[in-house]
Amino acid sequence: MHVLETRGLKKVYGEAEARVEALRGVDLGVMPGEMAAIMGPSGSGKSTLLALLGGVETPTEGHVLLEGVDLASLSDDQRTLLRRRRIGFIFQSFNLLPILTAVENVALPLELDGVSSAEARRRAMEMLELVGMENRHHHVPSHLSGGEQQRVAVARALVIQPALLLADEPTGNLDSVNGQRLTALLRRLVDEHHQTIVMVTHDPEVASHADRIIHIRDGRIEREERLRPSRPVVVQEASSVIASPGASAGLGGGVWSIPPGRKPRRNPS
Repeated sequence: MHVLETRGLKKVYGEAEARVEALRGVDLGVMPGEMAAIMGPSGSGKSTLLALLGGVETPTEGHVLLEGVDLASLSDDQRTLLRRRRIGFIFQSFNLLPILTAVENVALPLELDGVSSAEARRRAMEMLELVGMENRHHHVPSHLSGGEQQRVAVARALVIQPALLLADEPTGNLDSVNGQRLTALLRRLVDEHHQTIVMVTHDPEVASHADRIIHIRDGRIEREERLRPSRPVVVQEASSVIASPGASAGLGGGVWSIPPGRKPRRNPS
């Protein structure tokens, strides 16, 4: 079963002479525990595709299904709730709040979803330990290097135990050494914790760490490269997470109930 799937995905901006077909029928499936890299020239539709996969935008035609839920069928509030609980985002520009410490930045998504401050901080510290930033938890972003800030951003994306991690040029603002470290971290999340990751990148070296590279041109998938064999992992439906406004972030994660330093285990179904 695909954790993420698109069917006939199209996105059109503007009308008449200003009409732009950003996506022209994209069919895509991503298995649980797979890292997929999306590559293509500027204007190929990479960023538009990522926005649709994350439920930030809705398609003109077609469907995006996350854990079997059609994002376009949800109301704005339901889609916001799904993003908050099931999708982690990593941005090129880090997007950390400058007045908050590392642990406060990581805990914030949980607190916004109603998790107690104490529990949110505990889980945030676990994620900071996972990315090797537990000793820098009390620093604000301006006191962290670019590589450190991006690792904090990864911890923030993981703290909700997402079904899907979306990364938009995650190494774009990093030097080569920190870029390699971050790529190795993302690969470890896949290999050791079965995290599903879809990332957009211009860097062939970064893309080479993925299980599969999806090449996009002119709004269509041009070709795919399989670099590693796929590993099927059972996932849980997301519908219960969306339908339960009082649920805490990270419920129904399937494989992402993993305390640092322990072997992965599945949540009971």
